[in-house]
Amino acid sequence: MSINLDLETGETRPAPVRTAPTKQKEEIQQAAETTPAPARVETASTPAATPTAAPETPGQQPSAVKEPALTWERFAIQSGDTLSGLFSKAGYNDGLMLKVIHGEGDAKKVQRLFAGETIAFGKNPDGELAAIRLERSRLKQLEITRQNDTFVGKTVTREPTVEPAFASGVIEGSLYVAAREAGLNDRLAMELAGIFGWDIDFVYDVRKGDRFEVVYEDLYLDGEKYGTGRILSARFVNRGEDIIALLYTDSNGESDYYAPDGSSMRKAFLRTPINARVSSPFNLQRRHPVLDVVRPHEGTDYAAPPGTPIKAAGDGRVRFAGWKGGYGRTVVLQHGDNITTLYAHMRGLGKGIANGTRVKQGQTIGYVGSSGMVTGPHLHYEFRVNGSPRNSRRVALPDAKPVPKQEMARFKQFAEQQIAQFQIYRRHHQQLAMATGN
Repeated sequence: MSINLDLETGETRPAPVRTAPTKQKEEIQQAAETTPAPARVETASTPAATPTAAPETPGQQPSAVKEPALTWERFAIQSGDTLSGLFSKAGYNDGLMLKVIHGEGDAKKVQRLFAGETIAFGKNPDGELAAIRLERSRLKQLEITRQNDTFVGKTVTREPTVEPAFASGVIEGSLYVAAREAGLNDRLAMELAGIFGWDIDFVYDVRKGDRFEVVYEDLYLDGEKYGTGRILSARFVNRGEDIIALLYTDSNGESDYYAPDGSSMRKAFLRTPINARVSSPFNLQRRHPVLDVVRPHEGTDYAAPPGTPIKAAGDGRVRFAGWKGGYGRTVVLQHGDNITTLYAHMRGLGKGIANGTRVKQGQTIGYVGSSGMVTGPHLHYEFRVNGSPRNSRRVALPDAKPVPKQEMARFKQFAEQQIAQFQIYRRHHQQLAMATGN
């Protein structure tokens, strides 16, 4: 079940509040603040220019002289549409189109059209083109207006109203099914899995009865639900172990997820470089499926469709990229002085992957294939420490950097507030469930 909750009154009636993770204790103690309404996007007839004051007459109050309203003609942009064709539909020639493109500010950006957008032409009473609006989304649009003998463009971005929301669920089968039943969309479910993915293997470690709680952002435009934003805090109970993650923004504006003690939720390495099932585990006594002899399997095999992206397990440098005997098309990454990871049987390498190039954790380094000595498409992944093979699914992974020492006092205060917020949500959620019989 997903709810919105006023943390002061305990009511579920939505009230716009600031929810940036760096806000301090007043956000929990004070009443929810009302976020200023976003700028109105005009879609009907509007003045061509800002009203100007009329000359004053003795004995009279100044009055505003309004420019004549514009008449707008809108077109939904479809695949294959061109700017020239749209101008023609609106009754204008290419000469005027070029004048707009060569205008000032962001006017030239009108050339970039994408299917699904909407373009509107505003005419004055004389039939002249006075303005253009290119609506890229509900949050962003390009506005071009005629000013004297030229056109001036500017990009206008709206900020949605943000409200905190709470959801919780119990896993009966998979995290994604439980998340959907709790009211979370697929993006939030994947983000939740990503936050805890360094500690939990969501294919093998999750058990029936595991629980989760999430505080996330609901986004509103003009009072209507627009979408969802970030996960602000989350709790996952896996096999009885309670894991909490808090989104913290430091004094430099950098955001990441941390445990309440300030340790990073991330590891220096991903537990798995691909979201897929294990088809052959790490086993130093395994019988080779092709050669039919006992040969150590010094890595873990993941079965996945051909073309599935393979991610770098950690930051590093490409030590080898190419064909490697029975491994087929292979990439070997060097991480620091003593750790290497190997990715084999690829169909192809990722963009820019070559000997000596640097890679970032999560970067696509290749795609699943069946090159080399294999019986079907899969990824063979090895994790080595000082040259010795380790079980990548069990090896202790080093943590990423914790909250800096100079930030700890600030973080501790923040963490206390977020955990207190969690408790308020949990109690209200339980009360609501009891009242509704759910």
